[in-house]
Amino acid sequence: MSRVRSTDAVLLLVAAVWGSSYLAAKTATSTLPVLLVLFVRYGIAAVACVALVAARRRTGRCTRDELRLGAVLGVTQAAVLVLETYGVAHTSAANAGLLISLTVVLTPLLDRTAGTAGLPARYFAATGLCLLAVGLLVSGSGFHSPRSGDLLILAAALVRAAHVALVGRLTARRSVRPLHLTAVQTVVGTVLFAVPAANALPALGRVDASGWAQLLYLALFCSVFAFLAQTWAVQRGSASRASLLLGTEPVWAVAVGIGMGGEHLTVLTALGAVLMVAGTYWGQAVERAHRTVVRTEEPRRDTVPATA
Repeated sequence: MSRVRSTDAVLLLVAAVWGSSYLAAKTATSTLPVLLVLFVRYGIAAVACVALVAARRRTGRCTRDELRLGAVLGVTQAAVLVLETYGVAHTSAANAGLLISLTVVLTPLLDRTAGTAGLPARYFAATGLCLLAVGLLVSGSGFHSPRSGDLLILAAALVRAAHVALVGRLTARRSVRPLHLTAVQTVVGTVLFAVPAANALPALGRVDASGWAQLLYLALFCSVFAFLAQTWAVQRGSASRASLLLGTEPVWAVAVGIGMGGEHLTVLTALGAVLMVAGTYWGQAVERAHRTVVRTEEPRRDTVPATA
């Protein structure tokens, strides 16, 4: 029980950090190009991770599995962040945090390592409630076509769900160290954004202390700590459980966006926020109950004679 609680506490802290990342990213991209923000974020994170790996020389170098899996997950994680960062640059931080929470109901549909096959109809009802919430969130003060930022965040939610499921699938029953895996991912991300951001590097000369503080926060807390903690938690639990607990992220995003960013919710978006949180938590409860039932039934199936 203590192990479960410690894992859950780490995931909740990750959710709080990621919830605050939308306002930090939106502020950073208001003065710097998106690709430059991503390059600096990944670059600082890579330096920190490589330094941590070097400081722990007793653990040895990265294994072949860590290099191979880190390369794959580095590409998917970079895809998530590029969609998220471009998206939040063209919508509100609160809206981005709420829309990305679709990851919670999408991950179990993609994750087949934790007994999520054959989800009950109630789960799809919860998913439908979340989709209704999406319609309200993108409507703003009245129904209209979604903004480009909203569509990018929705795409990021789908890619993030695939990424979380992939982390669970690729690291299952493998001796993979979260720190080394995270280090490979950040190096891969740095390489991916280096060339696209090269022409914008002179813009860093006009970044003030506040801007650097935001970039450091995005790199060290929202990348190094969050990536490391997420991989560690998924290895100790399941991809679906990690996604469920990260479902508090939109609550933090709204709180930070309104409390620190001066954003506000209209009546329709407030209703959408309530429905999104309700839908994701309903989906969490249904998926958790379903997974428990499946796991308790598995031993029974194993005891059925093969010659029956």
